[in-house]
Amino acid sequence: MSRDRADNLCFTGYLGKRVHLGVTGSVAAYRALDLLRRLLENNCAVSATLTRGCQRFLSALLFEALGADPVYTGMFDSPDRLGHLEPGKNADVLVVAPATADIIAKLAAGLADDMLSCQALAFSGPKIVAPAMNPAMWENPATRENWAKLLGRGFIGVGPACGGVACGDKGAGRLAEVFDIHAAVLRALSPNDLAGKKILVSLGPTREHWDPARFWSNPSTGIMGTCLALAAWLRGAEVVAVAGPVDTRLPEGLKVVRVASAREMLEAVGDLWPDMDAACMCAAVADFRPKPFGRKKFKKKEAQAGLSIEFLPNPDILLDLGASKRPGQRLIGFAAETSSLNASLKTKLKAKNLDLIVGNYINVKGSGFGTMTNKVVVADAAGRIEQWPELPKTEVAWRIWDLLLQL
Repeated sequence: MSRDRADNLCFTGYLGKRVHLGVTGSVAAYRALDLLRRLLENNCAVSATLTRGCQRFLSALLFEALGADPVYTGMFDSPDRLGHLEPGKNADVLVVAPATADIIAKLAAGLADDMLSCQALAFSGPKIVAPAMNPAMWENPATRENWAKLLGRGFIGVGPACGGVACGDKGAGRLAEVFDIHAAVLRALSPNDLAGKKILVSLGPTREHWDPARFWSNPSTGIMGTCLALAAWLRGAEVVAVAGPVDTRLPEGLKVVRVASAREMLEAVGDLWPDMDAACMCAAVADFRPKPFGRKKFKKKEAQAGLSIEFLPNPDILLDLGASKRPGQRLIGFAAETSSLNASLKTKLKAKNLDLIVGNYINVKGSGFGTMTNKVVVADAAGRIEQWPELPKTEVAWRIWDLLLQL
């Protein structure tokens, strides 16, 4: 699976945004290069400062070659005599990744004895810090006190992961996954227009087991639902994703409830829905389930004359949510069709008490299951209907939340 399919952070609406990346002297410094590349893919401009320790591992030329501009090193090496103030005037976010115990202590104490610490002290925008160090150093009371100070002052912390570190020790101290640092940066860059909203998103297929080895399902990969959950979270919402069996990834700050069958999904969303401000039901839920054969695997020899499987109806999750929708709640549905899409949308919009419905043809190239793009028709309860051209699913997701804010 490609990285695009695995993490779906290819949102490109950040043209004109700038990130300043601080890289310190950790073995994990090389992972800052991946963060740089990902931010450039989002159309962000990226500048960087490499501490003296970082330069023992990586050169400024490497960051410049990959697209960082400008790249600062020593306090007096910059041709700009006010280089220590420049990020504070031009960058939207400052991120230090990896952050050693030394830079964390400097930031906590307000020290300014090198280029990066000066830039951080003069930076008034969002500041993100992702620690990386030996577990013993991370657990030291001084480091934990410094870390608590930063968080208390409004720094955004992307805490370290657990595992093995370069010296062979194990414990908390590894740099967090670049995916999670990247997500934190994009969230700090995004409009905060969904802040205070609790949003529920369902995604992926359901699996209806017939015997221990076989199930009834569909080709949904959960990409569209993942993009919706991510977009809402990036824009400040508190998001819960109820996910069927999919290979998808979401940030640590986004709650995920894993389910398999339609009935499990109904139970999960039913428990969550009363406390939500909005829900977007993007999951491809099986309308029917096979009547279970039993706990033993069905043997082929038992059906030499043919096989007949009885199916039972599954609950209609969207219908149930619409029936229990309270005033002020917003409900968005999805419809996958092979024909008569507009008529289907109008019928489902009314029958299921929806505020908005999004439909697509699954038999059209570049649309439907397993693609990174979608071509959709959107209708709302006021009678408005729009047909969107083929777009990346990230863009479709962003536009859907734009519409939600207009309802």
